[in-house]
Amino acid sequence: MEIGLTTFVETTPDVETNQVKSHAERIREVVEEIVLADEVGLDVYGVGEHHRSDYAASAPAIILAAAAARTRNIRLSSAVTVLSSDDPVRVFQDFSTIDAISNGRAEIMAGRGSFIESFPLFGYDLNDYHELFDEKLELLLKIRESEKVSWNGKHRSAIHNRGVYPRPVQNPLPIWIASGGTPESVIRAGSLGLPLCLAIIGGKPLQFEPLVRLYKQAAERAGHDSSKLTVASHSHGFVAETNELAADKFFPSYQYAMNKLGRERGWSPLTREAYDVTRSFEGALYIGDSKTVAEKIIYLRKNIGITRFHVTCSSRIDATS
Repeated sequence: MEIGLTTFVETTPDVETNQVKSHAERIREVVEEIVLADEVGLDVYGVGEHHRSDYAASAPAIILAAAAARTRNIRLSSAVTVLSSDDPVRVFQDFSTIDAISNGRAEIMAGRGSFIESFPLFGYDLNDYHELFDEKLELLLKIRESEKVSWNGKHRSAIHNRGVYPRPVQNPLPIWIASGGTPESVIRAGSLGLPLCLAIIGGKPLQFEPLVRLYKQAAERAGHDSSKLTVASHSHGFVAETNELAADKFFPSYQYAMNKLGRERGWSPLTREAYDVTRSFEGALYIGDSKTVAEKIIYLRKNIGITRFHVTCSSRIDATS
């Protein structure tokens, strides 16, 4: 069982002072957080890609490369790489470079992302949302498979027997599929024999058990040994000395972030009552003292079969989480 942290490198205002840290300060903080995570023995740290003013990491690979030079053991992952609006050749080159700097600790976590800003920014049509991901994942896997690549698709110029360098230390370079929980995405991951990461950020985590079962069934049908596949979950969390302190300390920043996103997406405002339900033992928030959070992770492991657990850091509580 692996335990790790992920961050979107938020620049959420301090709810008491309303001060906002600069993008530069947040990026430097995250590099220091990865170094600390390595020193205390965590297994993995992931950095998510966003292209908005309230997030500082539009280029996670560069942040991970900076951390790679200062760490020894921790695995370094994107969380996620928005593959649909990126170039698979460049993605592979970036993470092969991180793999070289870290001597074999890089991972790519490929997903569609939870925001759409990158599509118009890089000149893609949202009408091609699903097609873009399928095509670019195909190319990324082909590059991983062979040093020389020949490929032809609809949304990118063809490649005719060209080499992609550098080659990674790891063979193969780990490529994950990140999913918000759709049957199509877990079936794709299983069919390809790729590790799966589920974003479990609301509701009850046990509701994802049928998806994990579906993932493993798809893997078996495709001839993969499902017992060797890695299943990870990704949830918000915060640990403090007591359950009450953790809940009270985490709520203001979490409420601010969720309500800001909710206004964009038409969600109801987050109340303390709804928050307390979600942080209950069977809920998706991993908030409390170390014993409570550990018991919830073990419960998830026993009932869903995850082999890795990611806790997402918040910009205003990283130092004590």
